[in-house]
Amino acid sequence: MKVSVLVIGAGPVGLALAIELGRYGVECLVVDRRGGEIDVPRMSGLSVRGMEFNRRWGIARKAERLGWPMELPNDFVYCTSLTGFELARARIPSYRDRKVPFSPEKPCGCAQIYYDPLLAERVRSLPSVTLRYRTRLDGFTQDERGVHARLVDVDGGAVTDVDAAFLVGCDGSSSTVAAALDIPQEGQGTIGEAINVYFRSPELATVHDKGWARFFRFTDAGGSWGEVVGIDGKELWRLTTFSALGMSRPTEADGAALIRRLAGVDVPHAIVSSAAWQRRDVVAASYRSGRAFLAGDSAHVHSPTGGLGLHTGLIDAVDLGWKLAATLAGWGGARLLDSYEAERKPLAMRSVSASTKEFQAITRLPGAPAIAEATPAGEEARRRFVETFRAAAPTAHFNENLRTGYCYEDSPICVQDGTEAPPADAREFIPSARPGTRAPHAWLDADRSMLDLFGEGFVLLRLGAEPPEAGALVDAAHARGVPLSVVDVPQGAVRDLYERSLVLVRPDGHVAWRGDQVPVDALAVVDRVRGA
Repeated sequence: MKVSVLVIGAGPVGLALAIELGRYGVECLVVDRRGGEIDVPRMSGLSVRGMEFNRRWGIARKAERLGWPMELPNDFVYCTSLTGFELARARIPSYRDRKVPFSPEKPCGCAQIYYDPLLAERVRSLPSVTLRYRTRLDGFTQDERGVHARLVDVDGGAVTDVDAAFLVGCDGSSSTVAAALDIPQEGQGTIGEAINVYFRSPELATVHDKGWARFFRFTDAGGSWGEVVGIDGKELWRLTTFSALGMSRPTEADGAALIRRLAGVDVPHAIVSSAAWQRRDVVAASYRSGRAFLAGDSAHVHSPTGGLGLHTGLIDAVDLGWKLAATLAGWGGARLLDSYEAERKPLAMRSVSASTKEFQAITRLPGAPAIAEATPAGEEARRRFVETFRAAAPTAHFNENLRTGYCYEDSPICVQDGTEAPPADAREFIPSARPGTRAPHAWLDADRSMLDLFGEGFVLLRLGAEPPEAGALVDAAHARGVPLSVVDVPQGAVRDLYERSLVLVRPDGHVAWRGDQVPVDALAVVDRVRGA
């Protein structure tokens, strides 16, 4: 079998990469040793940026109808138990009521049990993509011409030899691709053991007086020990502990004991799955070896606190997807694929570090023997908790500057214009069209965003009432075979937002170059942004 790209792993990142490649018409094979089943929803929601990609793929409206209801609040409640004392609350509006002026999309609570099948459905709609479950990678070799992989049917043992131009490992934190490439990991490594208990209980929401919230985090005599997240706003819940609590292989009885501990009373439930796992802080030393690449958890593993893992992985997929497609189409230059690691690894290091800091801030919240008691000692313990909570300020969600305000500052394929970057730790997200940033959103009409212009080839925006001619850039792109469309946007507000009259935007929606006049050497700019 011959394909252009072989993707190992059909989790959300592998499926997202396949969608990107399929949109460009790239022949792609995606394989996974599992059968597509999900034992526990490891991701519980999608960020604004993730929903922008879903909009790009035509599945955003479906995603927001799945999982946590749009009308329920997303509060984070800190308590001794559901029926015990409320210690603190971070009030987060419902997705329906959330104001997101910088995007055409809002975040949503589409958990993995719904999201993976939605992505798989979109993959199957693409003629150039083949999705094959119950198939494992049994090794591969590569040379300057391509990758030769051996695939094995898990059930019947049939062997398929595949020749591909490129291979991408999207096979998770225990990646067989990363192991085969012998790529070391950087970072703190394992930062803790944990347990997930995924269970069904319609009664859990009715046993307490704290109302609907998305997350409940628990602190008792044993300290800050775990959190439960609502999956569907009805009966599905996922408990995650902050340590293994002495349970190397949790039994159903262990799971039941944990559910009683979080509820504070016995509550009817049915455990779907329970498992121990390691909380890790690692980033691959390299994202590429020859014609093989890593993406998602294969390249970086976060503490799930804060939900940056899938967010970061989806951006990997979109970044790598257009670069592979451009290379296969012949207009991508020799340095284009090298820019994948240059752009994505620094941002992964930043998000992994932020996730670890958030986890550590939560686990430092103090418990006390009397914290759940209606006594003077209990009141004092709860007062100390609140003081620590306010000082440590564990965020109920990361600010959007971390999620969407990232910039590929040192990208070899972006032409910087000398403007100063906003502080990396700024709490407020300020849209920017500096080269390397995500091009800002603005409404062109009632239903069409500026972001809807991007996603195929390059787009040259001519902004303002009297934009300069751009023929030299168009001619340079044509000379190099680079797909380029020119879009005139006369609205003065958009020109003010983008700060220049000409802005060149990449297929992934990031600004590659901007200026008020066509560059003196337009061909050099085109060669730079295509990685030549």
